[in-house]
Amino acid sequence: MGRGKVVIRRIDNSTNRQVTFSKRRNGLLKKAKELGILCDAEVGLMIFSSTGKLHEFASTSSMRSVIERYNKTQDESLQSPQNPASELKFWQTEAAILRQQLHNMQEDHRKLMGELYGLSVKELQNLENQLEMSLRGIRMKKFQVYGTRDPNTVNGDTISPYDFTISEESHAHIHLQLSQPQPQNFSDRATALDST
Repeated sequence: MGRGKVVIRRIDNSTNRQVTFSKRRNGLLKKAKELGILCDAEVGLMIFSSTGKLHEFASTSSMRSVIERYNKTQDESLQSPQNPASELKFWQTEAAILRQQLHNMQEDHRKLMGELYGLSVKELQNLENQLEMSLRGIRMKKFQVYGTRDPNTVNGDTISPYDFTISEESHAHIHLQLSQPQPQNFSDRATALDST
């Protein structure tokens, strides 16, 4: 009568676990040795017990030479081209991702430049909110840099609502967003500019 099938899970009894480890380790080392001799293969086997003890086997002179050969092979496989079909698929996927990113960036740029055709009302509202938040950020940054002094005013009159000056000491990222200019009395502004 043969043995019953062994369930592969951790053995709870520590004595049984140690006996099983010892028997299976010896069997595994024996198989590695046979594989190296019968097939003229370079075999390296390392086993760490649950207590941290190392058991090793190398069919060549030392485990170090097996590990060095392994590392050299890994380095060569990373540098050498892969299977041409899988490499082609990889680059096609990369190109598709980059095309999509370029398309998204072009769409965002188009929207920020005022080309708003084809947008729904909700998309327009989202864009308006985004622009207003960015404009608030610009104004806050401008106030931080210049304080109460506004570089876009001459004798108390605003030169242009769209002139922005950013000092060279500023290293923070600035997102530019525009909003509708406030209505101005152009005759008063022209008179102020003529007098300067």
